[in-house]
Amino acid sequence: MDVSLGDIAGMIAALAFAFLVFRLGSVIGKAGKILDETRISVRSTTENVQPTLIKLTDTVTLTNEQLSRVDGITTNVSAITTNASALTSLFAATLGSPVVKVAAFTYGVRSALAGSARTGRSTRGRRRRG
Repeated sequence: MDVSLGDIAGMIAALAFAFLVFRLGSVIGKAGKILDETRISVRSTTENVQPTLIKLTDTVTLTNEQLSRVDGITTNVSAITTNASALTSLFAATLGSPVVKVAAFTYGVRSALAGSARTGRSTRGRRRRG
């Protein structure tokens, strides 16, 4: 059997192609393992994130309920403030002027009595200097 130079070149080319296919297969195998690990990691993340999102949704719902209650309280406080202001205005309008007159009268009476008590005599009939 004669082996020619072309047969040797063909054999080298076939071995190089076989080596290339082997290396490419190992690279594809490693890439497959990486994809499997990525799939497992994504599945684990999904399993952990879903309960967290459900809890977050519940928390947001409860927060919205509390904000609605606070809004109701704020509305009630505003109504109470308006009623108190109206009541104060009513009190000032109905009792303010008479109370001021009574206070002025009592002050005048106290001043007159205090003045007569200091001097010890009645000031009736005396003329003021001035």
